Amino acid sequence: MFNLYYIWCTILLMLSLMFLMLSLNFLLLDYVLMFEWVIFNLNSVSYEFIVYMDWISSGFSFVVFFISSMVILYSSVYMGDYNYSSLRFLFLVLMFVFSMLLMILSPNLVSILVGWDGLGLVSYCLVIYYSSLSSYLAGMVTCLINRLGDIGLLITISWFFSFGSWNFIFYLKYLNDLIFYLVIISSFTKSAQIPFSSWLPAAMAAPTPVSSLVHSSTLVTAGVYLLIRFFNSSFCMNTYFIFISILTMIMSSFCANYEFDLKKVIALSTLSQLGLMMSCLFMGLMDLGFFHLLSHAMFKSLLFLCSGIIIHFMSGCQDIRSMGSICMSMPLTCSCFNISNMALCGFPFLSGFYSKDLAIELGSFSGLNLLIYVLFYMGLGLTATYSIRLIYYSVLFKFNFMVLSSLFDNLFLMKYSILLLALFSMVFGSCFMWLLNLDLNFLVLPLYLKLMTLILVMMGLYFGYELNFLNYYIFNNYFYLLNGSMWFMYSYSYFIFNVNYVYSSSLVLMTFWGEYYGGMGLSYYFMKFSNLFQLYSMGSLSIFFIIMMIMFIVLI
Repeated sequence: MFNLYYIWCTILLMLSLMFLMLSLNFLLLDYVLMFEWVIFNLNSVSYEFIVYMDWISSGFSFVVFFISSMVILYSSVYMGDYNYSSLRFLFLVLMFVFSMLLMILSPNLVSILVGWDGLGLVSYCLVIYYSSLSSYLAGMVTCLINRLGDIGLLITISWFFSFGSWNFIFYLKYLNDLIFYLVIISSFTKSAQIPFSSWLPAAMAAPTPVSSLVHSSTLVTAGVYLLIRFFNSSFCMNTYFIFISILTMIMSSFCANYEFDLKKVIALSTLSQLGLMMSCLFMGLMDLGFFHLLSHAMFKSLLFLCSGIIIHFMSGCQDIRSMGSICMSMPLTCSCFNISNMALCGFPFLSGFYSKDLAIELGSFSGLNLLIYVLFYMGLGLTATYSIRLIYYSVLFKFNFMVLSSLFDNLFLMKYSILLLALFSMVFGSCFMWLLNLDLNFLVLPLYLKLMTLILVMMGLYFGYELNFLNYYIFNNYFYLLNGSMWFMYSYSYFIFNVNYVYSSSLVLMTFWGEYYGGMGLSYYFMKFSNLFQLYSMGSLSIFFIIMMIMFIVLI
């Protein structure tokens, strides 16, 4: 019998190569392809399914398919024997990838909503895969915050009725400001910007291959991708939104510096990179935001897969304080882990450096005020700080785990997926930059500004190393409280819910009459009716005979 994991890995790899060729072709010839399938016509509204293919959508599809093929190859070992449970996992991952594809290739708001909802629901199934109470709670937080974004999209779909079509890509010049606000807030929920950030670390309850897929190229980047599609330079350059995205970047970097769960540190680093992508978009640098989205997907998926191997061989332990000196027993995993970590910092000539450096230098020309400028550079330095802290605890620190633990690098098929992704983490940035001609930008900056990014990365590396030796007890209690709970964002959400609930209960009409005659009342009566029918159906034949006689009398 064929192993379905290998079959699907091959299919997705072939699809990714096909999309890569298409993307290069579209980029070279400046082509756009549209396939249209009319489903129904209703007066002036015709509903058709359109596949819109240009270099952006096919390039992004290439990255999604490539990473998912690597993740599936990796999961064939990681998820254990080839059984019912691991097959269920495989099909969930495939549903996840194809709902993302539906979202990427469609310029139609309704099919985007289908893909968007598919991502939300399948991510819930994947987060609760290990059926424990904590993963159920994490799944609920993830699902409910993502549902908030659906509200904005549903209102936008209703609004688009007045345009006569849901294909928003034709109306970008004529859209109302409020439609843009709705779309931006919807994508903020998916991309976990402040104040919707709390679901992202909670989603770490999912298995590691899922985290790798979710946090690199699918769920969290859906919001950024939607904004790239809705991009309108006259509107999107907005200082308030830049401020929110940079604040997200700072907040998640601070939290990552105080977190001891390996997967949560990496999840918070994803959040800070999302803040960078969003701020690129709101500065009007759409191509750069897309470039960073793709290069980040490569090294972030590698980072998660390497951390998954470390957790796998440490008997499921995720605490970085229990690790240390793993480079001695797991040299291959460790070197790939360090490559991806350095790429995340923006270390020169790795994949993350090209997109990050260019984004920050072009950001200097955006006419930002000094506060945002300082915060931008501060976020950059903090990225390097938590990365070196992660490397220190896992690689340089003394061995802290169980005495008889057997750590080894016998990775079977896992090593192929991490080696391929490590290669892409090194070369993808430069290749994509040459393909897109992004290095043709002529930037004239003073020497200190040109070197500022490099200096801050180096300072961040130094401070991150020094932080590990400080016993700053006074700061610790306060900072662990603040940063361990994502700046108390969980409690804010509870407070907002509480206020809404109290306010709604003061409206007597809503609570009592609304519940009596609304959904709750209906469900109550339906339950009573079903109980009644059940009682009759379990009764004797005489009841059936009487009912039949009554029906005859009624008919006569």
